[in-house]
Amino acid sequence: MAASKSKTVVYAAAAGNLLVALTKLIAAAWTGSSAMLSEAIHSVVDTGNQALLLYGLHQAAKPPDATHPLGYGRELYFWSFIVALLLFTLGAGVAFYEGYSHIMRPNEIADARISYIVYACAAVFEGTSWYVALHEFRKAKGDAGYIEAIRHSKDPPTFIVLFEDSAALIGLAIAALGTFCAEHFSMPVLDGAASLGIGVVLTLTAFALARESKGLLIGEPASSRLRDAILAVARRTDGIDSAQIVFTVHMAPDQVIAALSLEFRDSLETPEIERAIAELERAIHEAHPEVIAIFVKPQASATPVTVPGRFPGRARKPNETTAGTAAVSAR
Repeated sequence: MAASKSKTVVYAAAAGNLLVALTKLIAAAWTGSSAMLSEAIHSVVDTGNQALLLYGLHQAAKPPDATHPLGYGRELYFWSFIVALLLFTLGAGVAFYEGYSHIMRPNEIADARISYIVYACAAVFEGTSWYVALHEFRKAKGDAGYIEAIRHSKDPPTFIVLFEDSAALIGLAIAALGTFCAEHFSMPVLDGAASLGIGVVLTLTAFALARESKGLLIGEPASSRLRDAILAVARRTDGIDSAQIVFTVHMAPDQVIAALSLEFRDSLETPEIERAIAELERAIHEAHPEVIAIFVKPQASATPVTVPGRFPGRARKPNETTAGTAAVSAR
């Protein structure tokens, strides 16, 4: 479901950016505007970025195999990070170069009316894509604030498209203002200054996207709501006296791995423990299909302790050994 919604947002953005890029390139060649060319390059980069996000979504959906036993989910996070790098190196880099070049060698804008028409059309295309991304992001964030939702989101395509389209709309406003000032004051150098302004916007956007994508690529835990739900299932499973989360980690927006430390009832025999684990597995997968792999660490009864820098565990009694970790499932 998450992947389907993400694809809808990315497809809408790709279609809009492709139309905008073609229109801006033609207008830039016609008018000679630096700001227009920077915007055209920005749209071309955005179109390529959407293609990379779609590729990442496709790769992330591949099932586990011998070389990747936990699947390919983090392909999406890798390509999301690459998108942020391209936005900075190509989008912002070209904008800074064009701005500097036109400030050093300013030239008159040939036909500013063409630029205004293109800016208006681009605003419609970008605005439509932005609205689709905002609509999906609002549904996903629930009652959380926008900044909080972005920082805790595990679905990069949605917030990447929202960031890119927001940057594109701001860039259009800067480009239009630069064109107007360059024409009105007969100062073509202001067109180059507008291009530099677009470069600043793209740089800030790229750094924000890189920061969020880096965290997901390294590994972020599941939400507290999902962790609590997993514990609730474990604690009501017959034969399990107590349960703790060792760790959870997102492999993709809808792919989570969970490790549990479980204390089984002392009277249980091995076959009964196996049945309890099988029941736990079934219940978690039915209630939360996004949990694709579960690992269980049987734990002896003792007072819980937390060692700084290590996973939470339990204190062992004298001469007591800890049972090995048992893999329950990987889907």
